[in-house]
Parts: sequence; structure tokens; C-alpha cells
Amino acid sequence: MLLFTLGFLAFWANGDNYAAAPLLVSIAGDLNLEISRAALSVTSYMMTFGVFTLLFGPLGDRFGRGRIIKAAAFGTAIFSILGGFAFNFPSLLVFRGFNGAFAAGIFPVTMALIGERFSDDKRQGAIAQVMGMMFLGGASATAIGGVIAHYGSWRGVYILYGIAELVLAVVVLKIVPSGSRSPQRGSVLESYTTALKSPGMAAIVGTIFFVGFAVFGSFSYAGHYVQSITGLPLITVGLIVTAFGLGAVAASRVIPRLRMRLKSAFLPVAGVFGALSLSSLVVATEPVLMVLGFFGFGMAFVALQSTLIMGAQSKVPQLRGTAMSLASFGMFVGGATGAAVNGMINNAFGPAVIYAPAAVFVLLAAFAAKKLTGMKPRTA
Repeated sequence: MLLFTLGFLAFWANGDNYAAAPLLVSIAGDLNLEISRAALSVTSYMMTFGVFTLLFGPLGDRFGRGRIIKAAAFGTAIFSILGGFAFNFPSLLVFRGFNGAFAAGIFPVTMALIGERFSDDKRQGAIAQVMGMMFLGGASATAIGGVIAHYGSWRGVYILYGIAELVLAVVVLKIVPSGSRSPQRGSVLESYTTALKSPGMAAIVGTIFFVGFAVFGSFSYAGHYVQSITGLPLITVGLIVTAFGLGAVAASRVIPRLRMRLKSAFLPVAGVFGALSLSSLVVATEPVLMVLGFFGFGMAFVALQSTLIMGAQSKVPQLRGTAMSLASFGMFVGGATGAAVNGMINNAFGPAVIYAPAAVFVLLAAFAAKKLTGMKPRTA
């Protein structure tokens, strides 16, 4: 029940962000803005998300991770609903900014709480399950937001997500434990100094940066790419891209068994599978092949990211929240950097060229993760 609740909270909270993609035209028309100005509502969310990611992890270590998740769940629900009632553009920026700030307290602190509550043999499967639901929420948000905006209004999208989050916040209040407090009572800066001094932590965060660069930097253009190749309407494009999230959920079911069977080959196999899936998107022209490519892409990403998250938490088990804030920040900055670089690649060469370098990054990240997480080669 704990995983089910946290998974659905992550689904709606992450979707709340990605649902903005199909809404910008409607927001611009309703508030008499240019598209570029309307896009600042996305920037407002992402900037506060990035900044507060660094704050909530150490706060979870100090006061209990469950307490932070409960406050964050209610906060993101309330400000998502308020976003639907924004009366002008400045109010929309403020509401989306607060929404992003509270959402930052859900993902990293949830991963830390799972690390605390589950044993070594069940931890990766639990982390992968919540991650799968989170990225299914992000991948399906384009379709959900597109449908509601098409038949109703962009305001209805934010209100729907906020109501769903509010219902889950009430469930979280009853289901999620408060969590233990770290015996270390230093400042936020001291928490990060301790974590980064742990051998291998900085390298793991750096690897997570490159995974974020490859995955989110390329996924940001997935809808544009599919539409440019197929010419399909946005709603159908959203359904194709949702295959990424379905692959993430599927991975959460099979990772424990695959890891047990493949042992030290688990991460290299995941890297090769992810690279092949991304490479297939370069040559795919049919929707079915694109669905398969995004599905494999999602599976490989969760396999890599859940392993790296476990590795980060194992470095400082007494400061899991801080470790997760570092991991989330690395992923966030990597994704933002990747989106910016890929924007230049897209303008110069077109969206198809984005996925070949991403495939190389995923493959290299898999072998780096294998070394950094201490997986030793099998002996004959």
C-alpha cells in the first residue's frame, strides 16, 4: 500500500509538470501572450523545482522524510489547483513557481524513504516501481493534457491534477510513516559537505547528470520528433510517447529477476538495450517501431537510474535525503543542459540527430555505473 500510494503521488506530481507541453498555445491565447512568454510558466515551475530539490532532502534527514512528503503533497495539490484559477500571467507564474517548489519535496524524499523502509534485496525493485509510475505520469501527461485542453480548457488540466494530488495527499497522511531522523544535526551545507566527501559520491552524481542529459535532453523533443515524422495529431503523438512510461513501469517488474539472473552483466545489458532502443528511433518511420523504441528506452532508463540511486544512498545511508537531493539535482541539471544542447542540434540538423549521441551517452553511463556501484566482474 505504501508503494502504491507513493507511486501514484509521483505519477500525478510529475505529470503536473509535463502536462504543460500541450497547453502553451491555449495559455497564450487565453492570456493574450506570445508562446515564448507563456513558456515562462514552465520555467517558473522548473527553476523553483531545481532550487528546492537541494533543500528538501536535508530537511527530510533532519525532521523525518514522511513529514516532508506529507507537507509537499498538500502544497503541490493546492498550488496546482490555484494555477487553474490564475487571473493573469503574473499570478500564473507565482502559482506554478510554488507548485514546483513543493513538488521538489516529493521525488527525492520519496526515494530516500523507500531506501530507509526496504531491505537490500527489495530496495531496487521498490525504487524502480515508484520511478516507473513517476515517469509513466510524465510520459502520459502530454496525452492527458492534450485531451483535456482539446475538449475543455488548459485550466481544467491543472485543476484535475491538483484534485488528484489532493486526494492522494489525504491518503499519504494516513499511510506514509513519518520516517526516522538522522542523528547528524548539522546545517544543510554540512550535510552536503559530508555526502560529497564520501568516496565515489561525486562520480555517481556526475554519471546521473549524463543520464539526465541523454534521457531528458532527448525526451524533451520526443513529441516534436514523432509529429515531424508521422504528421499525427498531438493526442496520438502523446500516446506513442507514453510507451516510454509503460517501459519504465515494465522495468520495475522485471529488474529484480533480471539482476539476479544477469549478475555483473545486468548494467552492460541494460546499456546496450537502451542504446539500441534509442538508435532505432533514428531510423524509425512507423508508429509501431517508435512505440517499441520508446518502450525499450524507458526500461533501460529505469534500470540505470534505480541502480545509480541505490549506489548514491549506499554511500551515506544516514543522509539518504541529502544523497537523493544531489541525485535529483544532477538529473535535473543534466536534463536542462541536454535540452539546451539538443535545441541547437535540432535547429541545425533536425530532431532525428538528437538520439544518436544520446544512445552513446546511455551506453557509456551503463559501464560507468557498473564500476561506480561496485559490481565486480564474474569469474569463470
